[in-house]
This record gives sequence, structure tokens and C-alpha cells, in this order.
Amino acid sequence: MTILKEENQLEQNKREEPLSLIARAMITGFTGGVIASIAGFVMNYFNFTEISPKSFVLKSWVRASWVDGWLGTAISILIIGLLSLLIALIYYIALRKLYTMWMGVVFGIILWGLIFFVLQPLFPNIPAFVDLEVNTLVSTACLFILYGTFIGYSIAYDYHDTKEKEQKEKEQG
Repeated sequence: MTILKEENQLEQNKREEPLSLIARAMITGFTGGVIASIAGFVMNYFNFTEISPKSFVLKSWVRASWVDGWLGTAISILIIGLLSLLIALIYYIALRKLYTMWMGVVFGIILWGLIFFVLQPLFPNIPAFVDLEVNTLVSTACLFILYGTFIGYSIAYDYHDTKEKEQKEKEQG
């Protein structure tokens, strides 16, 4: 009986290994993608923008009726979350050491420009940049700035905070 009790106590005292920095960056990326795509759908619903996130990830390549329903919305949110893993990985590799909110803002603007200028020919159902309404341009730019700031500053803060804790542990131990 005491052996079982001691094993339970030892089990309770075990600490779970914390997630690595890159794993936390991936979680941040997926979360940011899901939140940003939901915000994009809300912006489209309230006519702040004439295009919805599923215009980019589904409607450009899939011509099925389910794309316009809730299933198309849910799959679009999931796809954008998964694509956001790649975006977070790029930020982690290239910019994680830049501990400033402004780099996230610039990153969001770069992503917006990349989507609306460079990659626009990949999306045949999205009007050209000059044909989009001003509300769409401003709203999507703001959304991408918020997204870039969330991804960028979250990853940079986590990196900086982890390195700071490691430094304190070295100094104490």
C-alpha cells in the first residue's frame, strides 16, 4: 500500500516538459490564422470588404455549391490556419530576434502586398487591385496589419522571454 502511495506521489510531482519555442510559434501561427480568417468573414458579412477569405482559398479552385455554405467557411478557416503555420515558421526563422511590435506591423503590410499584388494572378475570382473598392483595401490592410502584429510580436516576445529566463537560470545556477 505504501509503495503504491509513493508511486502516486512521484507521478504527481513530475513536471511536463514545456513546449519548444518553435512549437509555440506554430500554435501562435495557427491561432492567428483562425482568428484572422474569422475576422475576415465577419468583415465580409458586414460589407467592410467585398471579398471573403474563402474567395482566396476555395472559390478560386473549387466550383461546388457547398463552398458558399457553412462547410466552405469552416474548411476555409482551417486551411488559413494551416497556411498560417508556414507564415509563423517564416517569421520565426527570419525575424524572431527583432523584439519590436513594429516589425509585426511591417510583416503584415508585406503579407498584404504579397497577396494583393504578387499572388493576385493565382486568384482568378478576385478583382485586380485597381478594381477593388477603397473599403476593401483599407479593411484588408488593417486586418493584415493586426495579423502580422499578432504573429510577429507574439513570437518575438516568446523568444525574448524564454532567452531572458534561460539567462536568469544560468546566473542563479
